[in-house]
Amino acid sequence: MTKSSPPLEHTARAVAESGTRPYPSQWERHLVVSDGWKVFARPVRPDDEPLILDLLQHVSKEDLRLRFFDSIKEFSHPFLVRLTDLDYARAMAFVAFDETSGDILGVVRLHSDPAGESGEYAILLRSDLKGHGLGWALMQMIIEYGKSEGLTRITGVILQENSVMLKMCRELGFEVKTDPEDRGVCDVTLVLDSPPKDETAS
Repeated sequence: MTKSSPPLEHTARAVAESGTRPYPSQWERHLVVSDGWKVFARPVRPDDEPLILDLLQHVSKEDLRLRFFDSIKEFSHPFLVRLTDLDYARAMAFVAFDETSGDILGVVRLHSDPAGESGEYAILLRSDLKGHGLGWALMQMIIEYGKSEGLTRITGVILQENSVMLKMCRELGFEVKTDPEDRGVCDVTLVLDSPPKDETAS
């Protein structure tokens, strides 16, 4: 499969071999973001490795550092497998494509804790696509997924300098606190099904 031909027009029947759940086709979505931009989002599959590699190659070194908290010099096969071969019972990732070109645009993921109560999220977009509403749409999608799984909260760890992500988290209702053990990062938490943030903020 090439980056220009993701399966946009049919329901995938693939089953993640390492998972305990079949491919969750019910989470395939057709999204419309800013300026009528049409985006297709679906759960990641093990055979998406070349697509994720293509995405990473369209992310700047600085954005990779903000996402992975380190410089990433090469994208090895084991590294890519960790991003694509998920156990759907414990983790989810949604990949987004441009419906016209088929190009991969970004990915958002959520990994649940062993108790199934909390999930930690991460998101990565192509560096040339910021500011078009794609990140917001993918975050809303992963929040909806977390609620459907019965999670009580979604958490994340963000570098203090990542002002764009911190701003979006605040707008989505996350509580943002500086990590007391590492003041270079913020811990963000969204309590699911909680009152709006402006009613609970101190």
